[in-house]
Amino acid sequence: MRYIRFFNELSIGDISIVGGKNASLGEMYQNLTPKGVAVPNGFATTSDAYWLLLEQNGIKDKIAHILSDLDINDTGNLQKRGLEVRTLILNAHLPKVLADELLEAYKTLSNEYGSQNIDVAVRSSGTAEDLPDASFAGQQETFLNVSSDKELLACVLKCFASLFTDRAISYRTSRGFDHFKVALSVGVQKMVRSDISSSGIMFTIDTESGSENLILINSIWGLGENVVSGRVNADEFFLFKPTLKNGITTILKRSLGSKKEKMLYDAASRTLNIQTTQEEQNRFSITDDEAVTLAKQAVAIEEHYGRPMDIEWAKDGNDGKLYIVQARPETVMSKQNKSITSQKYSLSAKGAKILTSGRAIGEKIGSGEVCIINDTSEFARFKEGNVLVADTTNPDWEPVMKKAAAVVTNRGSRTCHAAIVAREIGVPAVVGCVDATAILQDGQKVTVSCADGDEGHVYEGELEYAIKTIDMSQLQPTKTKLFVNVGNPAEAFGFAQMPNDGVGLARMEFIMNNSINAHPMALIDMRKGKSVQDEEQIRSFMTPYSDTKEFFLQKISEGVGMIAAAFYPKPVIIRTSDFKSNEYRGMRGGFDYEAQEENPMIGFRGASRYYDESYREAFEWECEALKRVREEMGLDNMKIMIPFVRTPEEGKKVIAVMREKGLVQGEKGLEIYAMCEIPANVILADKFLEVFDGYSIGSNDLTQLTLGVDRESAKIAHIFDERNEAVKRMLQMAIEACKTRGKYIGICGQAPSDYPEITEFLVQNGIDSISLNPDSLFKMRQVVSELEGKSESI
Repeated sequence: MRYIRFFNELSIGDISIVGGKNASLGEMYQNLTPKGVAVPNGFATTSDAYWLLLEQNGIKDKIAHILSDLDINDTGNLQKRGLEVRTLILNAHLPKVLADELLEAYKTLSNEYGSQNIDVAVRSSGTAEDLPDASFAGQQETFLNVSSDKELLACVLKCFASLFTDRAISYRTSRGFDHFKVALSVGVQKMVRSDISSSGIMFTIDTESGSENLILINSIWGLGENVVSGRVNADEFFLFKPTLKNGITTILKRSLGSKKEKMLYDAASRTLNIQTTQEEQNRFSITDDEAVTLAKQAVAIEEHYGRPMDIEWAKDGNDGKLYIVQARPETVMSKQNKSITSQKYSLSAKGAKILTSGRAIGEKIGSGEVCIINDTSEFARFKEGNVLVADTTNPDWEPVMKKAAAVVTNRGSRTCHAAIVAREIGVPAVVGCVDATAILQDGQKVTVSCADGDEGHVYEGELEYAIKTIDMSQLQPTKTKLFVNVGNPAEAFGFAQMPNDGVGLARMEFIMNNSINAHPMALIDMRKGKSVQDEEQIRSFMTPYSDTKEFFLQKISEGVGMIAAAFYPKPVIIRTSDFKSNEYRGMRGGFDYEAQEENPMIGFRGASRYYDESYREAFEWECEALKRVREEMGLDNMKIMIPFVRTPEEGKKVIAVMREKGLVQGEKGLEIYAMCEIPANVILADKFLEVFDGYSIGSNDLTQLTLGVDRESAKIAHIFDERNEAVKRMLQMAIEACKTRGKYIGICGQAPSDYPEITEFLVQNGIDSISLNPDSLFKMRQVVSELEGKSESI
């Protein structure tokens, strides 16, 4: 055949002939299918077939003339020119030699799968597509469930015409691609019956932080076009690549998407969207085992290509197998230079009204007037600097997205086209808000913030915000370990990109508050069949889990695991839960389990809870979750810290409970520290350090209890000062006690983040590590580096 190549005749070196999409399919079919990566067979037209179409129909010069006065910044002009070119091609005739070869290849492929006319996907592949410096993903058309000779020939012609969709014309022009140096290849591939199963996308790089240690999988019911377009909010799985390569299948996080629609085959229109059932919405569209299988295939593909990849997959509902239907280089996060500068956005205004929220794409902030767009016909009224608000977007919308200060959509997940394009052009986007087009109004001034981790917010009004640029090339390594404090697991992989030596404090209560949102003892009693307050609310928050214990263990281990994985193999110190009784009381179901204390700050908190019969079972669950992180997830860089230990005997009781639940001090490198935050911890350091492997100083409580100041009292707030001489002596004594006994000593309290002079004092006294808030890390690294330089020169 002159104009057709089957996948077994193609390799990645054939991009100039069949485009990146088809060349990649051929590469994988030949080289990765033997290694367990299942790729459905197919064939592709060559670039010569496209040029033959233009030549035999005499339309190349006509296309050039139509595009001669193109202005991609004028959406009306762009739409008019694009329609004229597409109409020209659609009215052309496929050359007979090409049509004959297409039908012959289709017959051969159908016979291979034991049928006369199999269902195929007909996809476009630009010959410059998916190069490392350009992503043409979604620029041209795809046609699914094609099942006859006539349909096949018609769809091939439509694919050729789609080389000149408005979005493709705009994309090429804005990036300097000559329209006549890009041809189009059409790929024809056996359809996978995901219409009766599930499908999705996966990336071998974190699409937000750029961490190459993560695999992100999005999954939905039915055909995969809905997740690509952002029409459906997908299920999400994060897997950890380093432990996966070592044979440990670590699913760090699972998030249930709403998945309110699914795309099926339809005899009349080829595909049809229908509403999913409540049962489908309330369960994951793939199992954990299937997520692991997909992740292993993703690793094999990435290792073969030697770079991060963007992969589409589908599960066949007939044979139950998982198939790879596309793979292309990831072209946004992998291109970013993280070694030179970093920008940190932060809102200056506090307490502003949140209008709607969704999934944050990127870490930037943008503001402007809302412009709600329902259809491409409305593009002309969109102005530079507007905030684009839409139900969803697709690649056709790129021309207006480039003009936008920010993008907000009702639907979509972090791997939909809207999110991918937003990242590529550097625009903040909040997707999957559900109600954005109903809540926001045309002309309304808003601020769109993606600077607060996983969740993005749309605020009322144009708010002030700051942008801090840090030149990381100027930061010097320090002898004193500089750790970072992490509260929100969603921010962990972003913080891990900063120069750091690990995590000095990850607060369990933050994870518990965000992920559990219920009193642990209420969950325990619910599991025993007892009636508890707020049970209906707790159950609704638990979806899709029915077992309260598995819900607790999964959510806690995922939260801790995300932080431990983000910084792996650096040490990550997790502090077990340290809510006060009033905070526990305020949780769902908490009222019946907590007494009213006059001063909960020094009441029933910390270690005292863990062995007490009224709470011990909840702490045992906590221990089981931490054991899961270390053993099942393989994240043995996690260390444990116990808060508010009043006596050495209390410490022994807590460690005994931990041992019973499989957290054995010293086993597999497990270290257990105590928070040094009570004067007794300093005065009896020799006794405490016989029980624990070291200390981490909690300067907030240590200052409070040394000075007798309630740190929540505004009346005496002026007395609360970590720089007080009494507090400094406590710090000095604690450091000296640990140094004398060869035990770890760090600090994770607020003081070093607020006061450079405290940092200087700690360094001078030889502290092992200082854990800082992320926004203080760069400044304090410079302070510590200068101090250590001075001491060496003396």
